[in-house]
Amino acid sequence: MTDNGLRCLVTGAASGIGAAVAERLRARGDRVVGADREELPDGLRVDLSDPAGRHDLVARASDVLGGLDVLVNVAGVFAETPVLSSTLEQWRAVWAVDLEAPLELMREAAVTMAATGFGRIVNITSVHAGFAQPDCLAYDVAKAGLEAATRSFALDTARHGVLVNAVAPGFVRTRMSLTAEGVDETDTEAFRERYVRHGLLPLGRAALPEEIAHVVGWLASRENTYVTGQVLVADGGLTTTF
Repeated sequence: MTDNGLRCLVTGAASGIGAAVAERLRARGDRVVGADREELPDGLRVDLSDPAGRHDLVARASDVLGGLDVLVNVAGVFAETPVLSSTLEQWRAVWAVDLEAPLELMREAAVTMAATGFGRIVNITSVHAGFAQPDCLAYDVAKAGLEAATRSFALDTARHGVLVNAVAPGFVRTRMSLTAEGVDETDTEAFRERYVRHGLLPLGRAALPEEIAHVVGWLASRENTYVTGQVLVADGGLTTTF
C-alpha cells in the first residue's frame, strides 16, 4: 500500500530525528512541511516556546499543503533542572516546547483531521517518561505528560479515523546528546563503561535518527490501521535491563 499524497507537518525538522522523519516521509512520496526555529528550505520558521508564534502553525501548514493528514511532533529542548535548585520558570521553559506546544498542535491537527475522517499523529517522547534521571525533572515530567496526552487524544479521536501514538527513543545521536564541550555523550568513555561494558544497553550503541524515523514512518502511514494510543519504545533494549 502506498502513502503517496499524505500531507505532513513535522516539527523540529531542521536536524536530528525531525530531519530524518521528514526525509523518510518525502522518500515514500508524501508532501512534507517542516517547522523549526531555524530556517528551512520550503519550511516554516516558528518559535514553539511562544504561544503567539505557534497558535496558527497547523493552519499555515494546511494552507501550504491543501489540508493535513499527518502531524509528527519532534521538536524538543532539554535543560538540567535539579529538584532542589531549579525554579518554576526554568521548568516552564522546558514544558513550553516539550509539552504545551505539542498539545496545542495535536488539538488543532485533530480538529482538521477529524473533519476528513483520516489522520495520523505521532509524538516523540523518551524513555525519560518512565525512568527518571538526576537533574531532569522538567524533561521527565514533560515526556510523561506527552505520553498521557497521546492516550487521551487516541481515545477521543478514534471514532473520527485519527490514530495517535508515540515513539519513545533511548539514546540517539543528535545535537541533544552533545555535552557542553561539544562531544557526543555516546562517544565518551563514561558511556561505554556504563552502558556497553556493563551491558545496560544490550545493542551496545545509540540509535541513528534514521532508525527512529523508520518506526515513525509506519505509525504515520495508511498501513497502520489498528494501532492507536500506544507508546513504541525504540531504545536498543535499554529499558529491559535493571
